[in-house]
Amino acid sequence: MRTTFDTSTLVLATIASACFLPRALAAERDHDVTIDDYFSVSHVSDAVISPDGRYVAYVEHRWEPPAEKRNPDLWVVECATKNIRRLTFDKAGDGGAQWSPDGQQIYFTSNPKRGETEEPPYDGKKQVWRIAVGGGEMQPVTRVKDGVGQFELARGGNSLYYTTEKKVVEEEWKKLREEYEDLEYGHGVTKFSQVWRLDLGTWRAEKLIDENRVIRALAVAPDESRIAMLTTPDENLLSNEGWSRLDVYDAKSKKTTEVTPPDWRKVHPSPYGWLDSCAWSGDGRALAFTVSFDGYPTRLYVAEWNGEAPAVRELDRPQEVTVAGGTVKWRGDSRDLCFVAEQRAFARVWCLADVRDAKQGAARALTPEEAVAAAMSFSSKGDRFAVVLSATTHLPDVFVGGTSGEPERLTDVNPQTATWRLPQIRRVSWKGANGDDVEGILELPPDYKEGQRLPMVVELHGGPTAATPCDLRFNIYGRLTLPAKGYAVLSPNYRGSTGYGDRFMTDLVGRENDIEVQDILAGVDAMVERGIADPDRLGVMGWSNGGFLTNCVITKSDRFKAASTGAGVLDMVIQWGTEDTPGHVINYMQGLPWSKPDAYHAGSPMYRLDKVKTPTLIHVGGNDERVPPAHSRALYRALRHYVKTPVELVVYPGEGHGLTTYKSRKAKMEWDVAWFDRYLLGTTTPPPTPPSTN
Repeated sequence: MRTTFDTSTLVLATIASACFLPRALAAERDHDVTIDDYFSVSHVSDAVISPDGRYVAYVEHRWEPPAEKRNPDLWVVECATKNIRRLTFDKAGDGGAQWSPDGQQIYFTSNPKRGETEEPPYDGKKQVWRIAVGGGEMQPVTRVKDGVGQFELARGGNSLYYTTEKKVVEEEWKKLREEYEDLEYGHGVTKFSQVWRLDLGTWRAEKLIDENRVIRALAVAPDESRIAMLTTPDENLLSNEGWSRLDVYDAKSKKTTEVTPPDWRKVHPSPYGWLDSCAWSGDGRALAFTVSFDGYPTRLYVAEWNGEAPAVRELDRPQEVTVAGGTVKWRGDSRDLCFVAEQRAFARVWCLADVRDAKQGAARALTPEEAVAAAMSFSSKGDRFAVVLSATTHLPDVFVGGTSGEPERLTDVNPQTATWRLPQIRRVSWKGANGDDVEGILELPPDYKEGQRLPMVVELHGGPTAATPCDLRFNIYGRLTLPAKGYAVLSPNYRGSTGYGDRFMTDLVGRENDIEVQDILAGVDAMVERGIADPDRLGVMGWSNGGFLTNCVITKSDRFKAASTGAGVLDMVIQWGTEDTPGHVINYMQGLPWSKPDAYHAGSPMYRLDKVKTPTLIHVGGNDERVPPAHSRALYRALRHYVKTPVELVVYPGEGHGLTTYKSRKAKMEWDVAWFDRYLLGTTTPPPTPPSTN
């Protein structure tokens, strides 16, 4: 249900149910949050409930020095007692948990490296493992040379399906490509997927599918009669945009059917959509999947078998919500189809009742309105579900729910936050471009009093087909860190954001570097007018599309006294030609560079850099394929050598589009704080020093 906001007031986003309050809330909140506290936070991903609903397996990611990256480990919690047990301890990428039918074993993937061995399963390559719910030594299930890709345990528990890779060199230029195999080629050398079935009784493996396609997702029907695969013609990520398709293998005939032929895309708003995960219903007659786009809403589909050939149809979704691609799951053995969907800075688990025979029932939400759901799963009967939830009072944790009532909290993975002085988190709204309502998340210092004017940093989310959620969030982009130091942080969900209706999202198509910039600047004006932001101490920051928008706003306004731009696009033609997902640019520019040159020019902040007066800090990963470093280097060159605006460039060697190491993340946070302190507060802080790894 859409909520109307008074644009002249602040709206406090509160959580109605007491089940969302941290268990240690009574502790005195006397700790001022610091950058170092960021590295004490555990992140929860996945929430996989056992078939009988007794346990939930989840992955907890922790910073564990001297390791530079967060280590994911498998944990399990018993729903009745809330007893928690850590199951894995290796420095390996544990994930993808799946339960045995009796709920006594958990199958998962991991890539442990022990000693100098080059033999699987301890050679550092991904294999399938299993471990008892009570803990103990984990056992390797596969020992495949070069490791496995996708995997799924058959519902009966007697078979394990997994994918491997085979390298194929095209005949044309084959001799040269093989002679110089260490070189990188644009095409002609592909690692195709094969599907294998491992009998867990005889421990013999059989190759089932070998069709010169790359398999990006795998789903086995409950009776093992069919295997669904999301495939692409090669492993390049751009091949996922418009060339991904849904294939289904029939175990009896040993033939594969293309469920989504090329003409299936004719009804889509863009040909550059990509298929996400797929899921079989309990009776094996229906297969649900989603197709997602840059700039357009995700579409929800189901393929149903009432004979040999499937019938594919699009499903209706609740109004004003945006389906999160790749989250579809059936509610146990029922034909209720569930998914995560965003609405007005929150995300809920929704279910469509009785999806069958070209019909669907009413939609119902299973999780509270004012919380953010990130992952969910169902017991075999569908009477219990597990979900990862966060809210304004706590970071993500594991919850369990039933057929009615509010979900119950099972974990408290960040008990240290009980003493933290938390920011005040509010939803605010204002009139943006064309007089339309725009909303954002405002974080204020813990001790903020109405009427105080604060230095304010505008934090711009990426995507742009995404949104800033209304929950407690500790990230490297300013949330929680800056409010703890006395700043206000405004995160606008500008035009193009998810969760505010289809039109609000698609209004951005053909108008990048225009309508959303108006939305953002109007939000800044609103915070100044309401006496929150000090107009003489305004900053702006963002990463990815947020970096692009930072580049845009500093070319169109001189009100910002400091900017931090990360992995931001500067020129749309360069971006189309070099990024790994070019459909993004094509969608928003509404064509290719030679057909829409004016649009590419208008969408690029490159051509207004002479207007930039804002001191600008630039971050970029040295190996970023999504927004290559050329953009950041060009911005730095322009500002330092030609425009003569204060600027610093920080390149993170070996990092991609997201910073993943302790050293890089800490450096990024310290540089940002030092930059804003200097230009917004007028204070001088010591230059950041690399963190010790001892």
